[in-house]
Amino acid sequence: MVKKMFLGAILLVAAISGNAQKAYEGTSFFDNWYLGVNGGGVTPVSHAAFWKNMRGVAGLELGKQVTPVLGISFQGLTAVNTSMSRTAFDALSLSANGKINLNNLFAGYNGEPRLFEVEAIAGIGWGHDFVNSGYGDDHSYVMSRFGASLNFNLGEEKAWSINVKPAVVYRMDGNKPHMLNVNKAGFELLAGVTYHFSGSNGKHYMTIQRPYDADEVCALNCKINALRDEVAAKNAALDESNAKAAQLQRALADCENAPKQVETVVKNLNSMSLESVVTFRQGRTTIASDQIPNVERIATYMKNHPESKVSIKGYASPEGSAEVNERIAKQRAEAVKNMLINKYKINANRITAEGQGVGNMFSEPDWNRVSIATLSEKEVE
Repeated sequence: MVKKMFLGAILLVAAISGNAQKAYEGTSFFDNWYLGVNGGGVTPVSHAAFWKNMRGVAGLELGKQVTPVLGISFQGLTAVNTSMSRTAFDALSLSANGKINLNNLFAGYNGEPRLFEVEAIAGIGWGHDFVNSGYGDDHSYVMSRFGASLNFNLGEEKAWSINVKPAVVYRMDGNKPHMLNVNKAGFELLAGVTYHFSGSNGKHYMTIQRPYDADEVCALNCKINALRDEVAAKNAALDESNAKAAQLQRALADCENAPKQVETVVKNLNSMSLESVVTFRQGRTTIASDQIPNVERIATYMKNHPESKVSIKGYASPEGSAEVNERIAKQRAEAVKNMLINKYKINANRITAEGQGVGNMFSEPDWNRVSIATLSEKEVE
């Protein structure tokens, strides 16, 4: 009879545990275990004074919450000896208990334990009395327990609880074994503290699992795939932009490394002329130090040829508005003229300077940021 009851309880727990995993998170085998320390007293239910015959008991309880409603535990208690036997502890009981959380059963589970909960407890186990030699014989028996647990769940994480556990414990032996005989029963009152271990969901209790239907899962997968395609497209665009930036960087380096001076000598029957090109950086109208030799070449020629004159024409690259380019082109021509006058003391009457706007002498637009100085001297016949 006892074996059948115990086997039935195991099958019931397994079935409910399987269903719980569909509705709650943190329901694997290693989730929702707890360890409790209990202490209190036990006294005969009948034919004895309640307080006078009470003796102390203490023990441990290891349990698991299978579902928010159903739990199981294994409890061991030992009783303090109050008889003439010289043993300190004269009784031991080991029991397997089933628990039903009445709050969650009737009011539903809200996703975490309530501050105060009540559990109904029923259990069956083995008991043993220890008696010193000369005072009687040791005796083992089957015992059952029926009671409740009043639980106060503490803290934000609900990891700790304080428990008060009243119960009636029956010895199921004697002339009529396996019967609940009040004359062979004891009233047990325990108090203790319990620690609930953390589970796979990161909590010390089960959490409600959100149900997803097939259509919702399909929609989420489609959204994920669309986001992946969007990320791939953006990565491709980014790679293209990086390649273009690298190409522009190479072109800029080529421009910066291009020859910064152009010199052409033109001869005809009536005159000789010399051209010198002074280049400028983008947006600049001042002569860079590496361009001064081109200006000095003009000055040297004019000093060696007192009859020569120079015509300076300034140009701009196509960036910017036409008005700005006109101004910059003129300022570049004036910059060369002013250096010839101020630095090399060339007479201003021998110099003409004018801006020509955007230049088109070179195929590379950046190369057109120049001032071209043309020297001329009438050839002696």
